[in-house]
Amino acid sequence: MAETRQYYELYRRSSLGGALTDTLDGLITDRRIEPQLAMKIVANFDKAVADVLAEKVKSRLSFKGHLDTYRFCDDVWTFIIKDINFKLDNSQQIHSDRVKIVSCSSKRPGEA
Repeated sequence: MAETRQYYELYRRSSLGGALTDTLDGLITDRRIEPQLAMKIVANFDKAVADVLAEKVKSRLSFKGHLDTYRFCDDVWTFIIKDINFKLDNSQQIHSDRVKIVSCSSKRPGEA
C-alpha cells in the first residue's frame, strides 16, 4: 500500500531545497528527467527533512527579542522577531537583527 501522507513544503525554500530545485530544473531543461520524476524527488525531500528533524535533532535553544509581527493562518504561526539573541545548549550566544520563525503543527496533515 503506497504512503499517502502529505508533508509540509516549508523546507523547499531553504538553501538546500533551493539547490535541489535548481538542479532538478536543469535536468528537466536538458531533458535528462521528466517533470513527474522531479515532483516525486521533491516530495521525498519533504518527507526526508521532516523525518530527520523529528528523529535526529535533539538540541534546544532559548531566545529573547522584540516581536515585530505575528500571524496565524491555516494552522501555521509566523513570527518576525527583531534584535534577537539566541542561547544554545552549549551556552554559546548568537545575535541577529531579524528572524522569521514559522511554526507548524507537529502532527502531520491527516493525523488525529
